[in-house]
Amino acid sequence: MQDKLEVCIKDWAELADEYKELELRHKEYRETLDKCLALQKKCVSGVTHQKYRLGVIKKLVKDVENGDSVTKEEIGEVADLNKDLLRRTAQLGQMQEVLPRKSGRYLRGILGNVDCSILDKNEKYQYKEQYEQFKLIVNLIGGILATTNYFLNYRVLDLIFMFLIVWYYCTLTIRESILIVNGSRIKGWWRTHHFVSCVVGGVLLVWPDGDAYREFRDQHMLFNVYVAFLQYLQYVYQKGCLYRLRSLGERQDMDITIDGFHSWMWKGLGFLLPFLYIGYFTQLYNSYTLYQLMYTHEVTWQVPVLSLLFLILGVGNITTTSMTIPNKLKDSKMGMLKYRFTRLDKYFWSHRKRRDSVSKDIDETGSQTSDEPEVAHDVVEDGEELKKDL
Repeated sequence: MQDKLEVCIKDWAELADEYKELELRHKEYRETLDKCLALQKKCVSGVTHQKYRLGVIKKLVKDVENGDSVTKEEIGEVADLNKDLLRRTAQLGQMQEVLPRKSGRYLRGILGNVDCSILDKNEKYQYKEQYEQFKLIVNLIGGILATTNYFLNYRVLDLIFMFLIVWYYCTLTIRESILIVNGSRIKGWWRTHHFVSCVVGGVLLVWPDGDAYREFRDQHMLFNVYVAFLQYLQYVYQKGCLYRLRSLGERQDMDITIDGFHSWMWKGLGFLLPFLYIGYFTQLYNSYTLYQLMYTHEVTWQVPVLSLLFLILGVGNITTTSMTIPNKLKDSKMGMLKYRFTRLDKYFWSHRKRRDSVSKDIDETGSQTSDEPEVAHDVVEDGEELKKDL
């Protein structure tokens, strides 16, 4: 016993020494954290101020452009200023990637006034990967459950499947809101699609068993099996495109959809589009079937509501997807080049005379507002990166 007591006392002494070092390290951490939070608030305030001033300048520029008495020199100055504004907007966007952002109303209504910003880049990417894996896994589970329901025809399993739909889309909207706070760009319709799909699941869950339900049930189960298959195809396509675009340095790690279009995407998209349109027209067929049930059976309020919701989903998906391809082709010629060139200062500082004159005025006042003289040093390197990308 005496030996064990001596060992305990020795271990305690070593632990006490380690605690003293830990206490000093923790004190240093708290002081650094306080400084970091104070600096973070100043940066957030500065970015907000910059964006506000940029908005004011953009309005003034539009007034100048719409003016009647605009000379050629002024038009050139306006064009150069628009390039500067675009570049500065991109710079502020990069700053915001490592600064906290306010949550949207939907997220605040569910979670409260909680900061959902993920400041570490690796953690952001991991969260986005978990989001994509979550969609894939739940859709595969839903496909298996829908297949089982189709053959067993058991009411309890039907209710479990409908509850899975509600839970999945509710969770999906929350995760997407967190992704948006952390820089993801999700198209408005697809967010609306998920909210509407959540309502569809809720209406299906409370639809009582009856002749109309049983006539539509098998069709709906087969539709969900197809949706699970379609989600897998979309997952593979999106993951492949985003991986390649990130490798080219043209996308952010938090993007989950694709803006801009490249010729090599036709191979995957040409294969995927027919399956997408089959799914969208099946939604319209579901709407038509439910509409016909209102005339062949005594139905409850769920049937007309579901018919309208499926119609909204089908029309919205077809319209959005049909508009996406020409928009992507247009972006490939205009938008993506403009986005890329915001990272290549060479293409934004060809108007050096005006900048040099402004810089002289700044030097005379003894102040400097940016680090843009360093831009010329990186022109050659940026040009080489552009050649590699092309």
